[in-house]
Amino acid sequence: MEWIQGLKLSEFDAIEKQGLNLLDLISTGIQCTLRQLLESGFFHADPHPGNLLATPEGKLAFIDFGMMSETPETARYALVGHVVHLVNRDYEAMARDYNALGFLPPEVDVTPIVPALQGYFDDALNATVSELNFKSLVDSLGAVFYQFPFSVPPYYVLILRSLTVLEGLALSVDPNFKVLETAYPYFAKRLLTDSSPYLRDALIEVLFKDGRFRWNRLENLLTQGSKDRDFVAKDALQPVLKLLLEPDGEELRLLVIKEAILVMEAIVLCSVVDIHHSLPTFLRSLTSSGNASGLLTLSKEELQSITEFRDQVYRIWGLWQTSENFDPTILLPIVQVLQHREVRILGVGVAIGVSQRLAARMLQQLILSSFTGSSAS
Repeated sequence: MEWIQGLKLSEFDAIEKQGLNLLDLISTGIQCTLRQLLESGFFHADPHPGNLLATPEGKLAFIDFGMMSETPETARYALVGHVVHLVNRDYEAMARDYNALGFLPPEVDVTPIVPALQGYFDDALNATVSELNFKSLVDSLGAVFYQFPFSVPPYYVLILRSLTVLEGLALSVDPNFKVLETAYPYFAKRLLTDSSPYLRDALIEVLFKDGRFRWNRLENLLTQGSKDRDFVAKDALQPVLKLLLEPDGEELRLLVIKEAILVMEAIVLCSVVDIHHSLPTFLRSLTSSGNASGLLTLSKEELQSITEFRDQVYRIWGLWQTSENFDPTILLPIVQVLQHREVRILGVGVAIGVSQRLAARMLQQLILSSFTGSSAS
């Protein structure tokens, strides 16, 4: 036991007079609670304003540990995945989370739950992450629970209590405060960097769908994750990169080859177009139709789509570079990975794929040119 000098967070005026920002302290309380819930698994279950003190140094102190609870290890990972699945409206994955969270026995088929989740949460999520309200989401989730044989574990009830109390405290200061907006960067960072098999697989589910890589999801995760004070850019995606080298990573390697081909093709095509635009007018007039998109059999719509895709890839790389903790050694694991046989095979596959796609475009252009010339004669 020790004496903590400080002001209760309910003493708004006194805290402001000390030059402290109450919302910053509350945000710190949310971050601390998340780490208790999802890292140590042992958390303060009664964080009301009287149990949170603002110290003269501007720190936040938790007191009165009479009501504590534990989060099972499996549930810690499932909760991270659950929030990300919720934000991304991945209701199938969200339904499967309930088995891992202990709401339903593993043998229960969660398929019938998916339409109910979609029906309730589509309305609640008809907004950006920054506009989500935690209490409304809890109410919606409760409505779903009543329709199915859920058994809510005691730890989960205390988690809801803790976060709802913190949100209520924040709302008393700022009616527009959203606890999920404050919390989501932590969840995004954990999903991008945690090496647990559960979260690694959850990240793959978020990023890949129907054989395609969802670059917009990666951009969103990096944008949000970089807002977390502990985010380290070089740690992002490392669990997925490691999986590429494992024996059971064959399916992922094939998806990566396919996506890498599209990325390289977009970069090459856009580079050709950029070079063409930089040529003098008389040289540009020598190419088919007088423009690079005609030379490469690209419609304006296709060229725009490819350019947007290339720009998005560049933006994602920029997010790594502009991270406060960016470290050029982020490339070191890639150099090490290149020494592995599996990745050399990946490189060959990408090179062959890009060559084939570019060759197909050139052949298509030759055929079209020949047909056009014959028609004209």
